[in-house]
Formats: sequence, C-alpha cells, structure tokens
Amino acid sequence: MLGPTQDDQFRSKSTMRLVGTSAVLLVTAIASTVQAQDSGPDAGQVLFNNACRTCHSLNQGDNRLGPHLYGVVGRKAGSVEGYGYSSALKGADLTWDTATLDRFITAPDSVAPGHNMKPYPGMTSAEDRAKIIAFLEARR
Repeated sequence: MLGPTQDDQFRSKSTMRLVGTSAVLLVTAIASTVQAQDSGPDAGQVLFNNACRTCHSLNQGDNRLGPHLYGVVGRKAGSVEGYGYSSALKGADLTWDTATLDRFITAPDSVAPGHNMKPYPGMTSAEDRAKIIAFLEARR
C-alpha cells in the first residue's frame, strides 16, 4: 500500500487552513453580533427588563412593588402619588438626575439608607448602569 502523495498532503493542509479560517470567521461574526446586541439601542431595555422590571413598571401610574419609573429622570425622589415610600426616600432631598440615579443603582444604601428596595444589592457595571439610565431618560 502506498502512502499519501504530495497532492494528498497539499489538499489535506489546504483543507485544514480552510477549516481554521472558517472557524476564525465564525467566532468573529458571533462576537460582533453579541457586541452589537450589547451596545444597540435595545441594550438598556434588556438590562432594565433583567434587573428592574420585576419590581418597577415604565407605565405612568402603574406602581408595583416599587413605584413606576415613567419620567423618573428629573423627578424628585419619593414623589410618585399613591406609592408608599420608605421614610428614607420620602424625606430624601434628592432629584433623580443622571448622577444620582447612577449612585443609587450602584449602591442604594449609600444614597438613601433605610430604603425599602431590599434585597437589591446594586449594580457594579458602570456601562450597564449608563445603558439603563439612558433607557429611562428616553421614557419622559
């Protein structure tokens, strides 16, 4: 029995290069798609849905476990009518601007000790917080 010819070896190496190149292109395409999803206009909504929607609604007047967040950017803390706020938020002299929301979403206890938003621990990712806040700003 004869061993592989030079043509067979060449075809085998070419096939391996093609498979390797295809794999790199596939991984690159998948990474680009994931990155686009993470930074697209819906990224803030996805993050809001995953981290906030369990307790908060974006519909005006739709208070749930937490107050609705429709128009929250620029609103005074503790001011949604018909919602039973903690004394910490009711008496807080805060306006939910971008900086205050960022601090609160990061670590609520550091902004309004005694709030009722337990067991929410905060969100460490500055990028994710910025996306959520931008999403909320668009809901005015």
